[in-house]
This record gives sequence, structure tokens and C-alpha cells, in this order.
Amino acid sequence: MKIFKLASLTVFLVIFGLGAGIGIGFLENFFNSDSFSNLTASVPSMANVELPKEEPPEINLIFVGDIMLDRGVRRKIETVGGGDFRFPFLKIANLLKEADIVVGNLEGPLSDKGKEIGNPYSFRMPLQALDGFTFVGFDVLFLANNHIGDWGEEALEDTVLNLRNVGILPVGAGVDLEEAYLPKTVEIKGVKFAFLAFSDFFVPGVALAKKEKIKSAVNETKALADLVVVAFHFGDEYSKEPSERQKLLAQLAIDNGADLVVGSHPHVLQPLETYNGKYIAYSLGNFVFDQNFSKETMTGGLLRVVLGDKSIVSVGLNELQINEHFQPMVE
Repeated sequence: MKIFKLASLTVFLVIFGLGAGIGIGFLENFFNSDSFSNLTASVPSMANVELPKEEPPEINLIFVGDIMLDRGVRRKIETVGGGDFRFPFLKIANLLKEADIVVGNLEGPLSDKGKEIGNPYSFRMPLQALDGFTFVGFDVLFLANNHIGDWGEEALEDTVLNLRNVGILPVGAGVDLEEAYLPKTVEIKGVKFAFLAFSDFFVPGVALAKKEKIKSAVNETKALADLVVVAFHFGDEYSKEPSERQKLLAQLAIDNGADLVVGSHPHVLQPLETYNGKYIAYSLGNFVFDQNFSKETMTGGLLRVVLGDKSIVSVGLNELQINEHFQPMVE
């Protein structure tokens, strides 16, 4: 406002001076006078004006539990969903699409290759399943689990390639063990995320949860990213509380640089807790699965993580329900 008044006064004097025949000399005397100096002394220097700082953009991540699109789920897709593999995700698609990064655990190979190795419970998802994962925008899928090798190493390796081909990061398994232990990174809004995954169950081609391997992998990864996420497939099936082994591995990861630990395998929801200022979600339970024999296995967890200024500002664990068609939804 002071600058505006000064400009207005100057224009007025010029017009007034010209109209009254005062001449240029009068204006020169005015601009050299103490009056003009006092008037301009109160105008702030533009060099001292502080512009408001932009708030760092929020980044929203969503983590979900075990996903298996075979057996009973596949029958529902074919009989109720018209063969469309987007069907299991229809009730929750809008929620997932709001996130910047969506992450889950793929419980079995996604391939048309391989040979069944004879496990009591054996899963394999067809290539059409990729339509479901891309439909809701999955960015990362953890493969380090006890079912990813159900159809042998050929199907496992093919799964890795199939996911890559549609832009989904496969984590915790690879065409060889070296690749399985490597972090997978993604950058969004100027923040770099790194993901590692380990299984407490031996499967060829999968990163095994050995203490020294965890320590070295996490230590090396923390120098590559702003936020390090470590996934474990561990614990006891259908147990609502984490075992001592789960606590040991989760804390080991955090002690060596992990910011967030996410678990799977129990097929039921386990607690969210903090350790040394970091977060551990021991088990997110089932997300899409056909274990309809109990309320607990038809209840999963949806973990929301919000980042601001390259650090976690909030973490929340919400329950979700799996309906009779094996579709997860938040009530």
C-alpha cells in the first residue's frame, strides 16, 4: 500500500506541476528534498521480503495383505464376475486408486508356465490376473513367501517378468538369489522409496530371512533411498499375536535402517506397533483369499502411511471385510 501511495503522489505532482506551469526544476527540488527521503524510507526493500514457503507434498501409501486369485477366488471370478479378473477388487478400487503407491503380497506365481511341485496347497494365477492388479494400480508386489514356488522355478521367474512388463515391481524373488536380495526402488514427488522382502520359509529363488543377509541388505539399502520398507513372510498361521521370531526379525530390520516393516503369512490381522520411532505391522492378514472358514480369516488390514518432507507423519491400520464373493471392502 505504501508503494501504491508513493506512485500516486508522484503522478499527482507531475500532473499538478505541468498544469500549474511549475516546470522541471520544482520536481527535481522535490525528489532531492528531505520530504521525499522520509517518504521513501518507510518503503520495505524487496530483498527483505520473505515469500511463504511451499509445504512439501503429501505422499500416500497403502499396504494390503495376502492376495491369491486361484482356487475358490478364481471360481467366483468365473461364475459371478464373468471371468473378469478385476472383479475381486471392484469394492475397493476407488480407495486404492487414491494412493500414490499401492503394495501387497502376491501369494503364488502368476504364470502359465511351470510344473506343480506337489505342495498340499498349491496356487497359480493366470496371466489375466494382471488385469486386476493394473486396474487398481498396484505398484509393488512382495514375492518372498512360501507359495511363490508352488509351480517351480520356471513359473517363479516368469512371474517376475510378467509383473515387470506391466510396470509392477516384484520384490523378494528373482531369476537368481542375487536379484532376490536386491532392493527395488521407486521415486515419486521427489521422494525415493526402497523395498526389500524376505521369507522365513525356504523356496528356491526367494530371499530367505537370514539375520546376516537382512542386516547387510538393509544397511546397503538405506543409503539409496529416503524411506526403506522391509516385508517379512513370517509367524504362525492364524495366530493373532506376533511370535518372538517375528519381533526379533522386525526389530533387526529397524535397527539396521528400515523405516517400516510389513508382515504376512498368519492370514489374520496382527497388531501395529512402534519400535525406536519406527513402525511394525506384523500381519495384514488376507486381502483377497478364499479362507471363509472363520471371521478372522475374512478380516484383513489396510495400512495407510502418509509422508511429508521425506518422513512418515502418520500411520493408520484399518480393518476391511472380505465378502462372500471374496471381495475386500471397507465398511
